[in-house]
Amino acid sequence: MSLSRRGLLAASGAVGAAGVVTSGAGTAAAHGRVRTGFDRLAADGYRLLAGQKVGIVTNPTGTTQDVRHIVDVMHPDPRVNLTAVFGPEHGFRGTAQAGGSEGRYDDPATGLPVYDTYTKSGQPLADIFTASGVDTVVFDIQDAGARFYTYIWTLYDCMEAAALAGKRFVVLDRPNPVTGRAALGPVMHPEFATFVGRKPISQAHGMTVTELARLFNGEYLAQPVELETVAMSGWRRRDFFDATGLPWVPPSPNMPTPDTALVYSGTCLFEGTNLSEGRGTTRPFELLGAEGIDGKWAAAANALGLDGVRFREAYFAPTFSKFQGKTVGGVQLHVQDRESFDPVRTAIGLLVTAQQVWDGFAWRSDNWIDKLTGSTQVRTLIDAGASTDEVVAAWQGELAAFRAVRKRYLAYH
Repeated sequence: MSLSRRGLLAASGAVGAAGVVTSGAGTAAAHGRVRTGFDRLAADGYRLLAGQKVGIVTNPTGTTQDVRHIVDVMHPDPRVNLTAVFGPEHGFRGTAQAGGSEGRYDDPATGLPVYDTYTKSGQPLADIFTASGVDTVVFDIQDAGARFYTYIWTLYDCMEAAALAGKRFVVLDRPNPVTGRAALGPVMHPEFATFVGRKPISQAHGMTVTELARLFNGEYLAQPVELETVAMSGWRRRDFFDATGLPWVPPSPNMPTPDTALVYSGTCLFEGTNLSEGRGTTRPFELLGAEGIDGKWAAAANALGLDGVRFREAYFAPTFSKFQGKTVGGVQLHVQDRESFDPVRTAIGLLVTAQQVWDGFAWRSDNWIDKLTGSTQVRTLIDAGASTDEVVAAWQGELAAFRAVRKRYLAYH
């Protein structure tokens, strides 16, 4: 079941000697169903983990086809020695809101010790792995496909810490919910590295977590970790989440549906402004607005003629976060053709038009927009009056360079 970080580049086809099926092969694809890395690990009797004390980095998205949590499945199974759990942002059981975690506790359901990884990296995180007594750290979390979604940097930090602690690292794959067709948007500049972007990848990366793990190990980790990955079967790069047959479990409180993920890699940029990004509504990142905005914004956005999306004049009252309890005006995104929809270009068009039609528009005072976009480029161009096309054109060179690197680590067709 195991495959080295080099071996995952093998062409798709039948199960090989190592037992790994790459996408596009087998009955799963024919029936529109995907078997995750965990599904395939378990079906193989956990042979990859035999004789190891295992700790797992996971959250509520670590589920089986029948929506049981993988920790609850593994814990009583004598074929695997699960001894610890490591919780990311929002926590292992998902009880914390954005920017929070569950801390250190013993899981009531299994009795397993749960260690908090959120905001921890380097040697302090390596010390947690050492103190836990595990031999192998397993990662299994559903990603959303955007550079600033923190779970991929939890992956990076845990890989780095595992290398420092001398631990083996295993990544179980899950689909990129918005397809793996393309990398889109600006690439982070190293001087803007934060927990919403550790390394220079594009804003929408178009990769799965095992592909990212291989990229991190091959390009960015000063001390590569002993890495193994378990691929999915049945997943194709063009597949949106609803083609997988997998249950959607919100990976964070404000990622309720795959529709949210579809727009998130673009409209999350509104976190860097004084507009609401829809937190506190039933449609986060699809609803955007502020006090004093009216239908002029939707009209201006529709006039851009952006592919695959239309904008509806909308009014809403967030129950928490920005403008809590106040009625604000703005837009709702309606993606009408997800094949042609470009979430990053769309978000730039919305930022450009918001500044044009609303004189209250402002960036967050800490220039958080620069951390989200990865440089000062987007903010300064929009402030200078650049058009949507001019802003998007500015990052094409760095995006082309990243795409060339990314291509070496892609494992599915």
